Amino acid sequence: MSIAIATTWEERLHDLGNIPVSRIRTDPVPGTATVADVTRLRNTEKRLYELVDGTLVEKSIGWQESLLAGILLQWLNNYLDSHRIGVATGADGMTRLFGDTVRGPDVAFVAWDRMPGGRIPTEAIPDLVPNFVIEVLSTSNTYAEMSRKRREYFHAGVELLWMVDHRARTVTVFRSNQDANVYQDDQMLDGGKVLPGWQFSIAELFSRLEHKP
Repeated sequence: MSIAIATTWEERLHDLGNIPVSRIRTDPVPGTATVADVTRLRNTEKRLYELVDGTLVEKSIGWQESLLAGILLQWLNNYLDSHRIGVATGADGMTRLFGDTVRGPDVAFVAWDRMPGGRIPTEAIPDLVPNFVIEVLSTSNTYAEMSRKRREYFHAGVELLWMVDHRARTVTVFRSNQDANVYQDDQMLDGGKVLPGWQFSIAELFSRLEHKP
């Protein structure tokens, strides 16, 4: 995936999707960060950064977004307990998609046939492309940022992408960079060819934000 390297701060912000400046780490200097920096900062500062064009971008997720991602990960793992076709990871399961581009989907599924040698990777950030990813949208995620992520995912080889918007109570399902369908509260979601037989109600997912004792 050929991406021109920004030479000015304005160009870099534009390339990153006009995200809030507060999410961009300036040490190391944008444009000079490496995969090793992602691992180091996760270990020393317990902060999650993605690596884009040599720039560390803090992973954005709020409390409700984290709750929904956790529920989806739990449901996916329940499915995988009876369908031993691969494994699932959460937002701290960083992966190198290509080159030095590191992303941490809120939820990801990787089939066994994508594992090097059919085994769980031992590297902190493996060269591994998920079959399926979920991104739960936060307030600081911009349209341009998520469009870039979508292009990267499908360029790398992702087969299915869900973007969950709990404010609009929708899930947008992408089967390619351009093939999108929006699902709402009264509809069912399913894993398609990637996760055959996995399905649930969108209303059930979003109702978890309303449960009371």
